[in-house]
Amino acid sequence: MSKLVLVLNCGSSSIKFGLFDIGHAEIPRKPRWNGKVDGILGPNPSYGDSLTKPHQVELGSEHPYSEALRYIIDRMQAQLHGDKLAAIAHRVVHGGSRYFKPVRVDEEVLRDLRSYIPLAPLHQPFALEAIERLLEIDPGLPQVACFDTAFHHTLPEVEQVLPLPYAAFERGIRRYGFHGLSYEYMAVHLPELAGDRASGRVIVAHLGSGASLCGMQNLQSVATTMSFSALDGLMMGTRCGALDPGVLLHMMEVEHLTPARVGEMLYHESGLLGVSGIASDPRILLQCEAAEPRARLALEVYVRSIVCEIGAMTAALGGLDMLVFTAGIGEHNAAIRERVAQGLAFLGVRLDAAANQSHATVISSAASVIPVLVALTNEEWLAARHAQAVLQSGL
Repeated sequence: MSKLVLVLNCGSSSIKFGLFDIGHAEIPRKPRWNGKVDGILGPNPSYGDSLTKPHQVELGSEHPYSEALRYIIDRMQAQLHGDKLAAIAHRVVHGGSRYFKPVRVDEEVLRDLRSYIPLAPLHQPFALEAIERLLEIDPGLPQVACFDTAFHHTLPEVEQVLPLPYAAFERGIRRYGFHGLSYEYMAVHLPELAGDRASGRVIVAHLGSGASLCGMQNLQSVATTMSFSALDGLMMGTRCGALDPGVLLHMMEVEHLTPARVGEMLYHESGLLGVSGIASDPRILLQCEAAEPRARLALEVYVRSIVCEIGAMTAALGGLDMLVFTAGIGEHNAAIRERVAQGLAFLGVRLDAAANQSHATVISSAASVIPVLVALTNEEWLAARHAQAVLQSGL
């Protein structure tokens, strides 16, 4: 009998899931079964998995998120084939200043994690709702929280401290960093792709609807662009990225916007969507930029943000030995990679056009001073591995 872990990655309107066999010393990286429930809070939610094409589902209007969870659990039963579900692992975005390792969730841990909801409002409440509901369904089934902030626990103090009165740092107002499961997977995967060079000065660009950079040395995080919240750093699909805080003071004091309204704008109405007025997806903007000046402007601001942050991080690292693109845009959007590389030509970055278009692993040309890679992330597998370790430890 195999031991299985269900991994859940819960967002505000979607739940990604994967079922992994942890009955091996080395967990297979491909899940036995995986999929996604999408559009949970919208009028037409859909479900699809590795055996079923996406199709519309009825979740009910009163508790659609809970219904989506139950929908996944019900369909998971058919995938067990007599094997045992040993645990459910959850990607939890914020572990605050207390949780630096995966942990089995009980009521005390759940209470702590709820206090971090204001720091990650797009993800934290939904992961915690999933944990709470699943504890109600089966209190004895271990629920393991895997934190996106944990990988950045190695940040040096000079990166953690924000330029505020030091008492703020003592209260926990500091740079935490996010996308840690993705970056931690890169710390495992890059040596497989690039050998010892992966232990040098590496910048990984996690470019998805949320986006950040991580500067790594010796496969550890030493710099990152996201900060106290998941708003800082790179311009994103609907999030602003780095912004003059004076703008926020002006909006609240002069334009009389409430903090709640400002938060809604920063998280949901800014970034590519805000500048373009068209879409948050660069694929859509690339298709219409020739005819739509604001689409073109949004892409220019977006690429400039990435280029400038890579330049600043290269300075912080004291040089650059490798650049890696990952996540949805980083893995699949050749045009964005090309434009970023053009902006980094001053560092000696050169792409091989054919390799870039085919999404090859190595997309830099022989003339490039810096190797440029495309590496597929696998956050779910890493969460399954963490759950395996927690179960083995007996915690």
